[in-house]
Amino acid sequence: MPPGLHAAVTRDWGHAVTEFSNTFLLAFPALFSIVNPLGAALIFTQVTEGRPRSESRALARAVALYSASLLIASIWIGSAILAFFGITIDSLRIAGGLVVAVRAWALLQAPEAAAARKEQQALQGGRTAAAPSWTEMAFFPMTMPFTVGPGTISVAIALSAARPTDGDWPAFYVALSVAAIVVAATIWLAYAYAERLMALLGVTGARIVSRLAALILLCIGVQILSSGIKGLALGIVRAAAGSG
Repeated sequence: MPPGLHAAVTRDWGHAVTEFSNTFLLAFPALFSIVNPLGAALIFTQVTEGRPRSESRALARAVALYSASLLIASIWIGSAILAFFGITIDSLRIAGGLVVAVRAWALLQAPEAAAARKEQQALQGGRTAAAPSWTEMAFFPMTMPFTVGPGTISVAIALSAARPTDGDWPAFYVALSVAAIVVAATIWLAYAYAERLMALLGVTGARIVSRLAALILLCIGVQILSSGIKGLALGIVRAAAGSG
C-alpha cells in the first residue's frame, strides 16, 4: 500500500474510532439513565410475583428484545420521520432536552411517585400480572410504556439527529445501535435477576441508584437542550446575515 494511501486509511480509521467512542459515551448514559433498569427491576419483581422463575426470565428476555427493536428503529428512522413532518433537528433537540430535563427533575424531587406511576402502568390499572400467558404483557405494558416510553424514544431520536455531516456517520449510527443493544442487555440482566438485585440493593439502595441516574439524566437533558438552542440561535444569526 502506498504511504499516502496508508496514512489516509489510518487517519479515516482513527476518526471513525473517535466518532464511535464519543457517540457511545454520550448515548449509553443518556439511554441507560432514562430507562433506569435498576429502578424498574424493583417494580418488575412486584409485577411478576407468584410467577414461575422460567416465565419471569422469558418475560425479561422478550422485554429486552422489544426494547432493543424500539430503540434501534427510533435511531435509524427517527430522523426520516422528522423530515417527513418538517421538524428541524434543533427543534427536536430543544423539545427532547426539555422532556428529559423535566422527567429527571420529577425523578429527583419525588422518585417514589414516579415509581408508583410506573407500577400502575405495569400492573395495567391495578390488575396483577397473573395473566394466562406472559406473552400477552411482554410488549404492552411491560415494554411500552413501562420500560421504553415516549421520553426514551424522544431521546433516541434526539441522539440520532446529531448525525455528523462528514463521512463518519456509519460509525455514529453503529455506536448508537451498540449503545441501544447494551442498554437492552442491561434491561434483560436487571429483570432476569431482579430478585437477587433487589436483595442486594434493597429498597433504599434502589432509590439511591434512581436518584443518581436522575441527576445524570438532568445533566444530559440540559446538554441536549443547550445544543438545540445554540443551533437555533446560529441559524437565526446566519439567516439575518444572509438577508442583510
